[in-house]
Amino acid sequence: MRGLRRVLLRLPLLVLIAYCLYAGALFVAQRHVLFPGQRLEPPSAIGTDSFDLERFWLTTPAGRVEAWYLPPYNTTREESAPALIFTHGNGELIDYWLGDFDAARHLGIGVMLVEYPGYGRSEGKPSQTTITEAVVAAYDALAARADVDTSRIIAYGRSVGGGAACALSRERHVAALILQSTFTSARSFAKDFWVPGFLVRDPFDNLEALRSYAGPVLVAHGRQDDQIPFDHGVALAEAALNGSLLSYNCVHDDCPPDWPEFWTAVSAFLRRHQLLPAP
Repeated sequence: MRGLRRVLLRLPLLVLIAYCLYAGALFVAQRHVLFPGQRLEPPSAIGTDSFDLERFWLTTPAGRVEAWYLPPYNTTREESAPALIFTHGNGELIDYWLGDFDAARHLGIGVMLVEYPGYGRSEGKPSQTTITEAVVAAYDALAARADVDTSRIIAYGRSVGGGAACALSRERHVAALILQSTFTSARSFAKDFWVPGFLVRDPFDNLEALRSYAGPVLVAHGRQDDQIPFDHGVALAEAALNGSLLSYNCVHDDCPPDWPEFWTAVSAFLRRHQLLPAP
């Protein structure tokens, strides 16, 4: 009995030690969970010739980061056009998105695809800080172009890329934000792992960013999103000073289900805020 009592008295301490070890291991490994795309091998054959693509190597404190610029269709290099900076999801590469922005280019919008540090062919390691630095460098590269209208640079982020887009809005003038399947904050998922939010190293507090952003915001989110619940999209749209919500019957990776319909809604949103001319 005395031995059992001793074990029972020590049990809370053993549980606490086990929890601290678990939380510590999660703290160290969390960037491997949040940024799985850094383990993806980029395609050996990119096949970029048919896309009229310009490749950039952005200089950041983390190292060289790759970005691709797709100029708008039906414009000349002497014209000043709007531009869109796209930041992808955490399990993707810019290579995956090369052919998905024809609709934007036909609208007269140039598109910059920004890679994350440590992803694809880019140097460094991903974090909120290094990703923000990469997106800011991409913005500055766009703003330096004579064929880009600096008053009409739009940030479009998907999933964790919405965090990069919101972070950019706090560093540079962004004419509009488009957030697709984006979370309110990475800290909101800490409870799923039974740890406190302050242990999240890359919080991407998008809710706070939107509360201080005065421009128009378009939020697109799936009602059946199986990774980032729909109420995150609702909260983001409500937090924005000038927000709109597009809701779809889809999960995370098939949203939006109808891309032509989505780009029709995006073009209407941009025209409503004088970022595109009337058709």
